[in-house]
Amino acid sequence: MEVVHKPVLLQECLCYLSPVGEPFEADARMIDSTLGEGGHTFNFLSKYPTLHITGLDADKVIQSRARQRLEQFGDRVQFENCWFNDYYRNFPADAERPDLILFDLGISVFHYERSGRGFSFRHDEELDMRLNPDAGESAADIVNSYKEEELANLIYLYADEKFSRRIAHAIVQERQKSRIVSTVQLAQIIFDCVPANYKHGNIHPATRTFQALRIAVNSELKRLPQAIHDAFNVLKTGGKLGVITFHSLEDRIVKNYFRNLGKECVCPPTVPQCVCGGSPCAEILTRKPVLPTDEEVRDNSPSRSAKFRAVRKLRDADQYRLLGIETY
Repeated sequence: MEVVHKPVLLQECLCYLSPVGEPFEADARMIDSTLGEGGHTFNFLSKYPTLHITGLDADKVIQSRARQRLEQFGDRVQFENCWFNDYYRNFPADAERPDLILFDLGISVFHYERSGRGFSFRHDEELDMRLNPDAGESAADIVNSYKEEELANLIYLYADEKFSRRIAHAIVQERQKSRIVSTVQLAQIIFDCVPANYKHGNIHPATRTFQALRIAVNSELKRLPQAIHDAFNVLKTGGKLGVITFHSLEDRIVKNYFRNLGKECVCPPTVPQCVCGGSPCAEILTRKPVLPTDEEVRDNSPSRSAKFRAVRKLRDADQYRLLGIETY
């Protein structure tokens, strides 16, 4: 099977999330919350021959590719077709807790190049962008139904696009003529409406709008805060949780939550006396985000914006640990 996607920050993940040493048993268990084509899982199973991994993914198509790639590991790997927030929210109380949890919040190169669902305007495809194509509204649904102000706010919030209002206005004007259904059609609308000097910058002027639509379609930022909180509580005491992010909104959520886990007291100002236990829930393993090396960026350009953060669990966290985390 041809593998399309290279796992980012691989060596860093293998190091920080190593299942070797105290308190890990020989047959440690890990959850890969975003399995994709199975790149991280393949390398963890190869490096640590007694490790067992459960791989989660909402996309049945890409998970079938991972199954094929990982079949050599037999029953050391299991698969769950689901969104990671649903999995951790519904984790059975009597199930064996994992020693390690990894989130890689990037979108696989497979989705951009091979899925045919309109993640990239490099190909003329149906404007879909759903990781689970069987549920939820597509990018075309959003583009053709949202009010102009809603569209502008979405594009600005999720992509920091400075011409969001101009782009939203152009989309609304064009959809009155005919429904916007393809990636190339939308990209051309955006290209035509922005100033001339913006058309020939470092990135195509449609890049940020496509990012914003993908985030909205898959509720990426809405799922994340509660998901990492639930995942942390599912983790065994002494276990490690690592998260790879790819843009500032994701990283801010993870950074703030991990910072709260490391605090001794996070009670809100309205609480007159500490009720959170007065001790940290986690040891911060990465005081600053771990970034890809120059060599990795040259070899794998999607890694250029990646950041990795990790913590070791000391005790369960309550809802106070979510304070200060933005929800989108």
